[in-house]
Amino acid sequence: MSCYITRTASYLPGPAVENDEIERFIGSLDGEAATKEKILSMNGIVRRHYAQDHLQQKTHDVYGLGSRAAQQCLSDYKEADSITYLAAGTTYTPLAAPGFASILHHRLQADGYLNYPVEISSHAGICSSAANAMVAAIRSISAGHHRSALCVGAEHASEILKSSVIQPIDDRSEHENLRNSRWFMSIFLRFMLSDGAGAFLLQDRPDSEKLSLRVNWTHSMSFAHEAPLCMKLEGRTALLSQDLSVLSSYLVPLASKFLKIALETQRDSLDSYSKILPHMSSYFFRRKMERVIASHSSNPQNPVPYWTNLATAGNTGSASIYVMLDQFLRQHELLDGDRILLFIPESGQFNFVLVSLTVVLP
Repeated sequence: MSCYITRTASYLPGPAVENDEIERFIGSLDGEAATKEKILSMNGIVRRHYAQDHLQQKTHDVYGLGSRAAQQCLSDYKEADSITYLAAGTTYTPLAAPGFASILHHRLQADGYLNYPVEISSHAGICSSAANAMVAAIRSISAGHHRSALCVGAEHASEILKSSVIQPIDDRSEHENLRNSRWFMSIFLRFMLSDGAGAFLLQDRPDSEKLSLRVNWTHSMSFAHEAPLCMKLEGRTALLSQDLSVLSSYLVPLASKFLKIALETQRDSLDSYSKILPHMSSYFFRRKMERVIASHSSNPQNPVPYWTNLATAGNTGSASIYVMLDQFLRQHELLDGDRILLFIPESGQFNFVLVSLTVVLP
């Protein structure tokens, strides 16, 4: 059987927050003002969204963000009661258990959706958690287990990065180069991550009235057996940290290795795609992503083009690929048969996801 993405939606809370307004929503930490401009120039993000008010009180939690995206996805869908599978992924939830999809199911019921039993699948991790939720839903439909599924990615990073909560380890005095300190990485993440959610409706047939995306194949793979831990969220402290030296050493070779394996396994070529949508944590890694894409294009001097909304939507972690695809579809006129490749790398301990799509017009 086949699987199609027939509806997409994204939800970015509150007004867009410009660089000079960040502290109004997530506060400030001692010493970070001296590094702010350098970090912002590195990540290239000019605006983002926070589910926080000016008193650092949350306007939504991660379940509410996911529910809002799902409601937008299903707002004009007349057969919402046909959905029998809910898959959802995120990085941080205020409750360690039950799973994200379980509480999201309850929230959706309270908002008038999915008011009946469904199969659920909760996915945790860093950037690829919601992408793997999507893969699980795709494969379930392709196998004939379900005919309609809802998959959701949501992040509420500001809740653990705001100054009233975060307690970064101050090891600045131990490093000649400040960028090697754990303190710097905490500040880097504070100015890089933001809040948002996205949702996709998956079905076993294309929509008869609007654009659909046929899933050609998916490929998901972990390289944790050959790479050290790079990015982690500590359970007791909710402190999010990353090791830039590990990231710099492993990201490009493992991403390139994964792409090679996936394309060979699927007997596919990057040159068959009109656009690649890669998740990038910041523009600091843009050149690395471009090198990976160019190395797998038949003409490295004229590689397959890619598109990102990072600068204007911010880095919403695992929700990024959902927000990106939704905004891409709304901003571009696509032709029947156009192929799009979703590329989601995760630096937690280096796992990657690819989703190959083809535009199907009614």
